[in-house]
Amino acid sequence: MKIGEVAERTQLAPRLIRYYEQQGLLTPDRADNGYRTYTDEHVERVGRIAGLVQAGIPTRLVKVLLDAEDAAARDEPTCPAQVAEQLAAELGPLEARIACLTRSRDTIRTYLERTRHEALLSANASAPT
Repeated sequence: MKIGEVAERTQLAPRLIRYYEQQGLLTPDRADNGYRTYTDEHVERVGRIAGLVQAGIPTRLVKVLLDAEDAAARDEPTCPAQVAEQLAAELGPLEARIACLTRSRDTIRTYLERTRHEALLSANASAPT
């Protein structure tokens, strides 16, 4: 499939998908004419990358995480000391972002309940809490 279909299926701009490629997060196949070609696995990977980035993970760490996942899939060692150090360094800031988002979610929920708009909460019940 072409990049336009990947963009449509992932709801991302083609430019962002090309950026992921430039960052070494995605390696599409190339057709004989040089055009990028993507598979369903690429679509899944783009979705995974986008989810991690939206969660506040910097792309340099997304690369580390994806490389570790790929190594695990090949039954290779996945966490050398350098990777563990990078992950440990990111853990504190990530926990802080999660705490901030949790407080924001709780504040919004409390506000909706107090203003008698709690029905809107059930409309978003599928969102993780």
